[in-house]
Amino acid sequence: MFTKKNLIRLIVPLIIEQILIVTVGMADGIMVARVGEAAVSGVSIVDSINVLLIGLFTAMATGGAVVASQLLGQKNEKKASLAGEQLIISTLALAIIVMIITLIGRNMILNLLFKGVEPDVMMNARIYFFYSALSYPFLAVYNASAALFRSMGNSKISMKISVVANIINIVSNAILIFGFNMGVAGAAIATLVSRIFSSFMLLILLRNKELPINIDNMLKIRPDMVMIKRILRIGIPNGMENSVFQVGKIAVQGIVAGLGTASITANAIAGNIGGFGVLPGSAIGLALITVVGQSIGAGDYEGVRRYTGKLLKATHIIMAGINIIIIFLIPSILKIYHVSDLTAELASTLMLYHCILATVFWPPSFALPNALRAAGDVKFTMWVSMISMWVWRIGFSYILAIVFEIGVFGVWIAMTVDWVFRASCFVYRFIKEKYRTHSAI
Repeated sequence: MFTKKNLIRLIVPLIIEQILIVTVGMADGIMVARVGEAAVSGVSIVDSINVLLIGLFTAMATGGAVVASQLLGQKNEKKASLAGEQLIISTLALAIIVMIITLIGRNMILNLLFKGVEPDVMMNARIYFFYSALSYPFLAVYNASAALFRSMGNSKISMKISVVANIINIVSNAILIFGFNMGVAGAAIATLVSRIFSSFMLLILLRNKELPINIDNMLKIRPDMVMIKRILRIGIPNGMENSVFQVGKIAVQGIVAGLGTASITANAIAGNIGGFGVLPGSAIGLALITVVGQSIGAGDYEGVRRYTGKLLKATHIIMAGINIIIIFLIPSILKIYHVSDLTAELASTLMLYHCILATVFWPPSFALPNALRAAGDVKFTMWVSMISMWVWRIGFSYILAIVFEIGVFGVWIAMTVDWVFRASCFVYRFIKEKYRTHSAI
């Protein structure tokens, strides 16, 4: 079903898009930093909430992508288009509800979660949260539409839109923050404008009737509860898994926060740079949803095994290349941050450790489960991820970092123990071919 050329066309734009997301996020942070520390702190605490909420929209998009991919594998384009319509309206409805709740209760939410922060930080957080909430429906529609294009094997469209949207975001940031001195409000409005652009462009492109999945008129769409339930069957467990994972990361950050400034800074630097090392894995994980979903729909179980093995092998090879480059660049990277010798030594150790271990264990821990999800085996991935996060990553972080006084390096050891456990479970599940007994449709 998928030639080598097809796979390359699917994966390369996804990798570029993932790189754009990270680099533009860093550019945003640099621009906001020019406003002052209170602005950076305000944006940071709101983003910790945004990650949780956006995870819900991403989970729904994944559910829709799995259902649509399997229907396309069956050559049932009419039902695949129906799945696309129901994905967009259900995700949009969820985002509108979240937006309304956030707009009404944003002050209460911030006071409850971040009681005691300085007044100027809280003021910036309230401003940023307001505009972030307004952007939720547009972000939800973009995520859903991009997932549908990926289901069709066309990731180039969302990449091109992402490039333009990110240019709009950066230019708007520069104009509103520096030209009009709008501070955090300028940064938030720039993000809102770019998300409005992205969502409308993808909706317009989905109207093309020559596409396998096309949506003629949003205003004429009516809820189809049977199809929505199919999407939710994938989306809800995936959403719970994402939410628990993000809450777990916040809990681990709390452990790191008690280890001192050098540990906090080293952890942040290593985490940022480590994100680049796993970008290919994230991109290929998204590609697996399309490839495995269509193969399952076509009843090509041999193809599921073959394509998954091929893509995981590619993930290991590409990640090895990128992480080797990062290892050689570690001294230069640390010079950019201008940190103390103690922090630099600690960050260097963490980055080297991450580069080596991530290349081996990250792909089967986080890319492989997407193959299981694409086959409809979502409850297994959810329970493994939730148990592993709370037992190994959080529990072991406390034991190693606090009880055994290993410090922040103990937190990173716990993280890799989490990876090993996940990888073992997912590889065993995949080898046993349990995906033959599951289906989203």
